[in-house]
Amino acid sequence: MKHNKVGSVMTTDVVRASYGTPFKEVARLLAHHRISGLPVVDEDEKVVGVISETDLMARQAETPDPYEPKRRFRVGALTHSGRRRAAKAAARTAGQLMTAPPVTVRAEATIAEAARTMAQRHVERLPVVDEEDRLVGIVTRRDLLQVFLRPDSEIRDEVVEEVLVRALWLPARSLDVSVVEGVVTLAGQMERRSETEIAISMTKQIDGVVAVVDNLTYRLDDSHVQPAERAMHGVADDWLRRL
Repeated sequence: MKHNKVGSVMTTDVVRASYGTPFKEVARLLAHHRISGLPVVDEDEKVVGVISETDLMARQAETPDPYEPKRRFRVGALTHSGRRRAAKAAARTAGQLMTAPPVTVRAEATIAEAARTMAQRHVERLPVVDEEDRLVGIVTRRDLLQVFLRPDSEIRDEVVEEVLVRALWLPARSLDVSVVEGVVTLAGQMERRSETEIAISMTKQIDGVVAVVDNLTYRLDDSHVQPAERAMHGVADDWLRRL
């Protein structure tokens, strides 16, 4: 199946900072461009870190209050996170303020892969890099959400063409396929249970699908058949073994 790639939704005109960009200039860049973060690059345009509004706020939060009595010692300062907060509090440049190493993604990655990375690493944006880690774009959570704006008719056409016709070698009208607000309903009878599993699994992977309603039935239950035996019964089993 064809999945939308990060390169199709990323922003190529990227606001960035260099390692030596002053702290106040970083703050001005974020405010002027109304963005919540930016990548930090070296002289070869390779991404070396990322700065977010959280980093700037952390610096502000750790800055001593001139009217507060100075504390001689804090146990938290001994921890790794404590030392990092202290370093950010004294940061004067982007290189000192940034979070490193950066979490990045390639333009060839699918939108689903990028979304998974964002969720697992708890980040809101990903610098997009080439094979040599040079900056080519940036993608945000908002960019990735564009995939769910696909028209229902477009999603239905892909289900029919990619799942029914190309993967399962079935006639386009062999099943009833309907899509409402991104929810795909598959109805009808198929030859084998394994084919219904493939149809459901592949449909879930299509860009823009919110959920799949399974109203499929089957004539033969081949769930007890071993993979070696099943391979003799049809081309769809190759897809089943990949699930």
